[in-house]
Amino acid sequence: MTAQISRKRICILPGDGIGIEVMEAALPVIAALHLPFDLIPADIGWECWKREGETVPAQTWEVMASCDATLLGAITSKPLAEAEAELPLALQGQNRRYVSPVIQLRQNLDLYANVRPVTDMTGEDRFRFVVIRENTEGLYAGLDFGHVPDALVPLLEEREALGAPWQRAGQQDATVTLRLQTRSGLTRIFEYAFDYARKNTFTRVTFVDKPMVLRYSSAFARGIFEEIAQRYPDITGVIENVDAVALWMVQRPERFGVIVAENMFGDILSDLGAGVMGGLGFAPSGNFGNSGAYFEPVHGSAPAHAGLNKANPSAMFMAIALMLEHLGYPAQAAFITRAVSLVSQSGVRSYDLGGSHTTDQVGEAIVLQCIELQASSVGYRAEQASVQGERYVSAL
Repeated sequence: MTAQISRKRICILPGDGIGIEVMEAALPVIAALHLPFDLIPADIGWECWKREGETVPAQTWEVMASCDATLLGAITSKPLAEAEAELPLALQGQNRRYVSPVIQLRQNLDLYANVRPVTDMTGEDRFRFVVIRENTEGLYAGLDFGHVPDALVPLLEEREALGAPWQRAGQQDATVTLRLQTRSGLTRIFEYAFDYARKNTFTRVTFVDKPMVLRYSSAFARGIFEEIAQRYPDITGVIENVDAVALWMVQRPERFGVIVAENMFGDILSDLGAGVMGGLGFAPSGNFGNSGAYFEPVHGSAPAHAGLNKANPSAMFMAIALMLEHLGYPAQAAFITRAVSLVSQSGVRSYDLGGSHTTDQVGEAIVLQCIELQASSVGYRAEQASVQGERYVSAL
């Protein structure tokens, strides 16, 4: 008797703008690779805010809780004044506060590790590394003030002897942002980085910070990093300045394995990594916690390009590949990653890569390439695979 395969439930959140289009272009790869997934759609984003005053409706939280993973397209965010103005009249003036749905997902689900792989898309395998960003603390912990809070005045007055000029401006004409780091938060992100390195055959973990400027908080983090590194004798743990790492990522990306950083430094370096691999159109992101995960392309919703069928869907495919690795389908994930690279090399490219192919055309080419890779991996000829993929082909 053939064992029944356990089906996975995937929450599908197209979101806003080009997120809807790239999701539509990429989802056919699930069926094309015969994956045992049930796709459960739900709402998120700006239209939800305009309709309900919530960017993540209660029903969406329920769907995500019932699923094995979540796939997100893209999200539109706007300043607070615009958010208030676009609410229905019945909901205005109720002190509703717009909070980015991405931040809500990360905080409410405690998804503390943001994983951004950087892959050589030319097919030459010159480099392969990953930036792991702490998601919940650091400069993005939410301790950002539009004035100097009363509670901080005594602390700043202590620094007046060092020439701090804030008092000349006054409390209302100065701002403060705090970099919060906790032992528990640092411990779990460093452990995640070393575990990821071991699982994915990386031999080096680089902790990136600014220790010569942020002396005390950096020393605190350094001590925790060094403690954890001792538990992984098979992996080299090093600490580097963020500015030096930015230079080396461009000049010598092959020197890195896993880069781990606090929230803001990781945010900046991960986008630099996207540039190293060819642009945001290729860059995926996975957000992980102890009991949940969601995956997305890192590009935004690009409202100006929405509905034009010109957005690059490659990063959406790469996000699906990340999800497949997480769910235990590494072979299918490799097919997708390889297919994205091969299609780009073949000249089928969207406008951001200097091409003229549409979202649909790039998506269909990637799906067909995935089918051919899967078929050849089990002994079939590529021509036979084209019969299976006929409905995905368009005039390129």
